[in-house]
Amino acid sequence: MTNNIVLITGANSGIGWETVKALLESPKSYHILFGCRSTEKGQTALQEMLRECLDTKSTVELLEVDLTSDASIEAAAKLVGEKHGRVDTLVNNAGATFDLEFLAGKVTLRECFIKACDVNLAGTHIMTWNFVPLLLKSTDPRLIFLSGLSHMNQASEKYFPTPPQPAGWPKDIHFETIGYRCSKVGLNMLMLDWNHKLKADGVKVWALQPGILATNLGNVKELAVKFGAKHPSLGGQYVRDVIEGQQDELVGKHVSREGAIPF
Repeated sequence: MTNNIVLITGANSGIGWETVKALLESPKSYHILFGCRSTEKGQTALQEMLRECLDTKSTVELLEVDLTSDASIEAAAKLVGEKHGRVDTLVNNAGATFDLEFLAGKVTLRECFIKACDVNLAGTHIMTWNFVPLLLKSTDPRLIFLSGLSHMNQASEKYFPTPPQPAGWPKDIHFETIGYRCSKVGLNMLMLDWNHKLKADGVKVWALQPGILATNLGNVKELAVKFGAKHPSLGGQYVRDVIEGQQDELVGKHVSREGAIPF
């Protein structure tokens, strides 16, 4: 067997980038498929990554894959299948939000929801569907979904990060996340379904909540820091921990470092 093969979507920034870096810094050996929508952006990000991680036991390979394109996903699966024959871990990290574009008048409210669900939910499902045959070729298959800060019982807690709203309409809302969060709650259901489908195959499946991290999602990194977001490297390290077996007792659950999270 060659090095453990890990495919990470959205690897050119945020938690995806930090997960690649964490794996390159691991004492274990990996072959990382650096998934990204744009080959040009991916090449630039990959070159920067390799400059930062000169002393590594692992290898990295750029993989072009656009979650909004069935043809792109199918081509990526065919390429990986022909070249490597399997994938040991699929990290469904790529995600997008369009809520702030709606507030800025750049997309309609319907487009805000449809675009988020296209990437975060439908695209992730189609990605998984196409790569499951390669996961089943692994001796230790792992399937990870990045769920973000979205679970149904959050409405009964402090509704971070949207502040309380006074009575009346329209509301004076300057920061919004609802389209993104609805798609991510759906992703938790998607994880449950894939766990059900693949249980007899021995695939370990999770939805991970990495915490409030200052990524470039929505291009509001500075605002995220004001909300108390921490460095995204914490998310990358957490994903690596799960890949390396530190949450194996919580397969099939929505989890954080503190344990299982109620849906």
